[in-house]
Amino acid sequence: MDLSIVIPLYNEEENVKPLYEQLKATLDGLGREYEIIIVDDGSTDNSFEVLKRLHQGDEHLKVIRFRRNFGQTAAFAAGFDHSQGEVVVTMDADLQNDPADIPLLLERIEEGYDVVSGWRVKRKDPFLTRRLPSMIANWLISYVTGVHLHDYGCSLKAYRREVVKGVRLYGELHRFIPAIASWMGISVAEVPVSHHRRRFGKSKYGLSRTARVLLDLLTVHFLLSYSTRPIHIFGGLGLMGFAAGILIGLYLAFVKYAFHRDIGGRPLLLLAILLMVLGVQLISMGLLGELVVRTYHETQNKPIYAVREFLGEFRREE
Repeated sequence: MDLSIVIPLYNEEENVKPLYEQLKATLDGLGREYEIIIVDDGSTDNSFEVLKRLHQGDEHLKVIRFRRNFGQTAAFAAGFDHSQGEVVVTMDADLQNDPADIPLLLERIEEGYDVVSGWRVKRKDPFLTRRLPSMIANWLISYVTGVHLHDYGCSLKAYRREVVKGVRLYGELHRFIPAIASWMGISVAEVPVSHHRRRFGKSKYGLSRTARVLLDLLTVHFLLSYSTRPIHIFGGLGLMGFAAGILIGLYLAFVKYAFHRDIGGRPLLLLAILLMVLGVQLISMGLLGELVVRTYHETQNKPIYAVREFLGEFRREE
């Protein structure tokens, strides 16, 4: 299979058929073996019935139906798990992404890039509620993760098979796939793509997801920087807290013995004790985290590195 198109869908009854027709018009002209995987994320309208009718007339169209709404990340994960294409393209089902842009992404993949992300240069969304928060989030995500993209929120992306097969998604981390996969040493390109106004239905996103994006960013930063060495973050904070407590304690001891002042009721004494106890607890958390990480990797035989290719014959020791 050359190409897999993975599309999460939730209550897009009016968009399903136009989306399918536009996809067919684009994909049939590529001359590649392809599949369209639409993941029905627990739709409560007639989306699945429309998909069922379309599937009966086209073997390229495959449908995964969830029992309930699990979220877009779970839908992407299901599509990735069941895809067979050497290249996997993701997009939204609301017709705001244009299937005609898929060849642009594939051209960059053929140039040797591992991930090609769409960039909605002329985005057709409200500025204050959608575009401005997105601009801030994109800058922050790029700064924290080191993977610089103008538009992390654009679902129109193309991945080499080994990228999506090497990433495990949880929570709402789908928008961070390029950043999560960056530890594999991937090469990322970005191409301008079209963006259309929503014609049917309502958007499922708004300002309410801003807090979730920030929390997810903290998770991604931890995974990228400290997932295999938690002692470095917890131990570092613990050492700083413990050292601050010791310094405050030495200062109070100097005040007591040099100036003969009573320090028993001073808040600084309580702060010194608190910082030292907190420091010990954080160091202990770091050590426990090291045990958990080693158990995680060793019991699942999960590697902490990714190899792009081998020259010669190698056999991995089990």
